[in-house]
Amino acid sequence: MATKDLTIVLVHGAWGDGSHWQHIIPDLHKQGYKVRSVQNPLTSLEDDIQKTKDLLDAQDGEVLLVGHSYGGSVISGAGHHDKVVGLVYIAAFAPDKGESLGSIFARREQPPGGASIYPDNKGFLWIKYDEYHKSFCQDLDENDTLVMSLAQKPIHGKCFGDESGEPAWKNKPTWYQISDNDHVIPPETQKEMAERMQPKKIIHLSASHASLASHPKGVLDLIVEAASSFEK
Repeated sequence: MATKDLTIVLVHGAWGDGSHWQHIIPDLHKQGYKVRSVQNPLTSLEDDIQKTKDLLDAQDGEVLLVGHSYGGSVISGAGHHDKVVGLVYIAAFAPDKGESLGSIFARREQPPGGASIYPDNKGFLWIKYDEYHKSFCQDLDENDTLVMSLAQKPIHGKCFGDESGEPAWKNKPTWYQISDNDHVIPPETQKEMAERMQPKKIIHLSASHASLASHPKGVLDLIVEAASSFEK
């Protein structure tokens, strides 16, 4: 039973779905927060922002938006919703107006995980099943990796070219977690995006891209710290 006024809405990234938050949701629930985890189609940035806004529309009261990976691009757009009071980025993209995932990746050499991504004949991008562990979540055990790999949800290539609009992080408080051993988004790129936002707090975890699964306590503590700042 929720005892807090604030709702926490969790936004997954590419090659996953709302279940990627399975190590975070139970503890937030135990602490009295109403928690919702969006299931985005990963078909375009516009589609995913709209799907997230639809979930925001259904909530009562204030919302803290939390985005992992590509989900950071989504919350940067959906965060303009009048119910959203703050944004938490978990090893996530935080694009500025006119930037895309592709243009952000172009700042540096392809990260190690990039070599494991391949397209299907409908334009969706996948991570090779047998390389998912080393590319996405090298610090997880084999069982967790197996499930995440075989249940991965592909992202359409269009999402990498879609340009972002004016981001909500420019006018709403933010928090950012950097994964120092990330093979998908270079840690240096995460640091640049985080510092540009001038967030309330930046934390570093010795984690893979899947920090929400491999280092749930650190991620949880940051989310709760952000949420607590809005308690009346």
